[in-house]
Amino acid sequence: MNAVPDLAAIKAMDVADVLSPMRERFILPPGLIYLDGNSLGVASTAAFDELRKAATEEWGQDLIRSWNTAGWFEMPLTLGDRVGRLIGAAAGQTVVCDTTSINIYKALHAAMALRRDRSVIVSEGGSFPTDLYMAEGVVSTRPGASLRLEGVDAPEIEDLIDGSVAVVLVNHVNYKSGELRDMAALTRKAHEHGALVIWDLCHTAGALPVDLDGANVDFAVGCTYKYLNGGPGAPAFIYAATRHHGDIRQPLTGWWGHARPFAFEKHYAAGEGIRRFLCGTQPILSLRALKGALDVWDEVDMKALREKSIQLTDLFIALVEAKCGAHGLALESPRDGTKRGSQVSFKHPHAYEIMQALIARGVIGDFRAPTTMRFGFTPLYVSYADVWQAVEILEDILKTGAWQDARFAVRAAVT
Repeated sequence: MNAVPDLAAIKAMDVADVLSPMRERFILPPGLIYLDGNSLGVASTAAFDELRKAATEEWGQDLIRSWNTAGWFEMPLTLGDRVGRLIGAAAGQTVVCDTTSINIYKALHAAMALRRDRSVIVSEGGSFPTDLYMAEGVVSTRPGASLRLEGVDAPEIEDLIDGSVAVVLVNHVNYKSGELRDMAALTRKAHEHGALVIWDLCHTAGALPVDLDGANVDFAVGCTYKYLNGGPGAPAFIYAATRHHGDIRQPLTGWWGHARPFAFEKHYAAGEGIRRFLCGTQPILSLRALKGALDVWDEVDMKALREKSIQLTDLFIALVEAKCGAHGLALESPRDGTKRGSQVSFKHPHAYEIMQALIARGVIGDFRAPTTMRFGFTPLYVSYADVWQAVEILEDILKTGAWQDARFAVRAAVT
């Protein structure tokens, strides 16, 4: 974006926005500018409708019969295919289940089992912490295994990949900066050395087009409560390429992953294909909310979504730097919109206090220690006028020093 548009131009952008009708599908509290869809997406009316039906009719009236009559038992697979369509995965390769952390654990063990002659996991020193915690947990269970980190053991992740590496665990979009990695190139690099790759799509799914099959990815994991708007704590997903299905071995061998769960056999026998990644009984009400949330995506043009995402984030950067540049904010995200996800991060020594002041004024983003303010832009419900107004409020908070009020320095449990 070369020139900073005025308010009239921004209003015209909203009029021309092909995605603007989608905003009516979501429940947005009046007077609120929500720029935190990268942490928790907004509720949709369709999600509430599904949740209400599942609770009052299927659970309330049909009770246990709903496992069959309402398709509860197969929901992890049917919803998996719907998520799979949004991440470039052909049917039968994605299942919705458990949490991202648990799915990382399963995927890492599965990848290590496919490369038994190798002992190294490679990841990013700046990864979202749960990825590293789970990798450390896997290493602790496998004698001789070790973990190499970008930014710790070498400057670039590519420099860490050699013939001893079993698997590379990497984020497609960095949770803090929003930097977007080249999925096809890094996957190809790993494969050249005989390693497998697990892509974390938590800040990707629903934010931009993905082509897992086209990039020849081995495994992927991600959550559904951010850009996919599945609701707080909505089940995560895991993808495994078909070529690996016959050899998948993962340690959480619960009864839902059994080939014949209702035969109640004494010993475990893995189910077919992606079903092998299932473990225990899944949260049906959460799955039903996600089912409703995914209904919106049947009508979304992912190319248009990506174009608007870049325009929103470009606009935000331009306005912040033009109006707030004298107040110590430093851009932490890539300036090139094609190299970042659907978020923008700025650093400031008092990022926490400024974010709390913004939230008090009805502009919701979030803070990541030690000095990052994150703003997520969900193209389905964020308008260009929202961006203008959010920056106006940020400018006022910085100019007046309103963020210095002592109440904004009190740290909450969740930031």
